Parts: sequence; structure tokens; C-alpha cells
Amino acid sequence: MQAENTKPLVIALGFFDGVHIGHAELINMAKHRAEQIGAEPAVLSFDVSPESVVTGKMIPLIGSTETRADIIGRFCGVRNVIIYHFDRYIMSMPWREFIDSLVRQFHAVHFVIGHDFNCGHKGEGTPDRILEYCAEVGLGCDVIPKITLEGITVSSTYIRKLIAEGDIERANLFLGHPYTFTGTVKQGYKLGRRLGTPTINLASSPELLLPLKGVYATKVVLDDTEKYAVTNVGVRPTFSSENEVSIESHILDFEGDLYGKFVRVDFYNFLRPEMKFTNPRDLSRQIESDTKQAREYLEYWDTGK
Repeated sequence: MQAENTKPLVIALGFFDGVHIGHAELINMAKHRAEQIGAEPAVLSFDVSPESVVTGKMIPLIGSTETRADIIGRFCGVRNVIIYHFDRYIMSMPWREFIDSLVRQFHAVHFVIGHDFNCGHKGEGTPDRILEYCAEVGLGCDVIPKITLEGITVSSTYIRKLIAEGDIERANLFLGHPYTFTGTVKQGYKLGRRLGTPTINLASSPELLLPLKGVYATKVVLDDTEKYAVTNVGVRPTFSSENEVSIESHILDFEGDLYGKFVRVDFYNFLRPEMKFTNPRDLSRQIESDTKQAREYLEYWDTGK
């Protein structure tokens, strides 16, 4: 994911889970500083949650590393995304040594960090210390203050809560873009095809956060083409007693075989909770209603509300 480095780098440094509007401030500053000094902007993120490594507890992620890099490129305009391996060695490294290593490896000449960024052994590399150290050794550094929206500090933690509760519209407000799930289309049970509404099925990973079980108005992106869709996140209670959660999307006005294709699903609105129906006919009727509601919402969205 790292582009060939032919120039000094201005690095926006952080985890960037979800790539929200606060992260965008860091990235935009990196772009601004790079333009000022004739360098290239870059974003350095980690392959796993540093908090998970430090605490030993799994922190569900808003998106995969591939999704993160894609969003940074599409919405922030930076294609040089460095995915850096984070482990206990990096966690315990003296913070000055960590900064020096980034200078050596990536020819970094300037860093942009958030107000709550920490690095090194016991998090001793605080923003104030990093700022002072960079000044001492001739590096540039900007510390971005906290970003608030409606009186709330924008954070990945808050956005995870919104997504887990199914409040996608508000999550998107704080993200600054649609919540996105990406994956490769896998073989499903072909239940939708039997009902006349074929679906694509995406596999999830244990480390990824999934939205509240239910039905959502979404767009499926195929080869840079957006298609309206209805997406169910759940366990198919009408047909299955298994607890494995699936992400199934019925793409409106589309026919074709997408098995093995990599697709992106952008979530826009929660339509209803997942329900168990007594028979397939009732489910088909509900799917028709969901499809109509999703189409109306997405058309309303696309015409500027």
C-alpha cells in the first residue's frame, strides 16, 4: 500500500480507524505542509489496533486496512498509505527511537499528530514531547486539537458505538462519508434467488465491527459504478438456526454473477430490525417493501434531500 518514496514525506501519524472528520483534519494538514515544503504527503496507520496490543483485549475495527486505505485515497486524496506492523516490540520501543525509525525508513521530515496521540513505552511519547523533540532535531510537527461536532468530540470510539446501535446516519455524519464494508463475494445459500431477489454475500472477519442486525439502505459499488441496494446484516432467522452473521445485499435493477468479485457496500440508513417470518411469502412481501423504501431514501439522498 506504500507508494514508491522519491521525495521527503510529511506523515499524518495515527491509527485512523474509520477515517473520520477528525482524521481528515490531520491528513489535510499533512497535504498543506507537504505543498509548502515541496514534500509528499503520506498517512501512516497500523495493521492492528494499538489499544488491542496494549490491553490484550480485542477492539472491533470499523474497517479493514484495505478499506481504510481506500477511504483515505478517495475522500482525502492521499494515495501513499503506509500500513505499519504494530506489535509488543513497537509498543515497548522508546518513543524517540520510534520517531527516529520513521525518519530513517520513510525519509520523514514532518509529522502531523492528533491531540491524543501517544507512542513508545508506556505511551511516554506525548504530543508535547514529540513536538519539542522534533524542534530539537530539525523536524516539523503539527498537533491537531480535538475536533468536535454538536458538542461531542469526534472519535472512533464514539462512531463504533453508533454503528453497533444501527445509527448509520449519525455515524456517517461523524465519519464525513458513508460507513463502508468491503469484501469478496462468496457462495451463499441462494435463498434470495428462490424468492426472486438474488443477493450477494460477503464474508466478515472476527476483528471487524458489524452494524446492528437489520436491514439497511445501501449502495454496492462494482468497478466504480454505484448501484442501489438493500443489505441485510444478520443470521437469516426465517431459514436458519445458525448464529453466523452474514452481510447479504440485494442489488436493485441488476443481474449478473459476482462470485469472487471484490465489492464495496456503502451504508446509508437503517430501515428495520431483522425479523423472523412464518413463511416465505411474508418475507417476499417485506423484501418488496424494503426495496421500495431503500430506493426512495437513496433517490432522496442523491437529489440533495
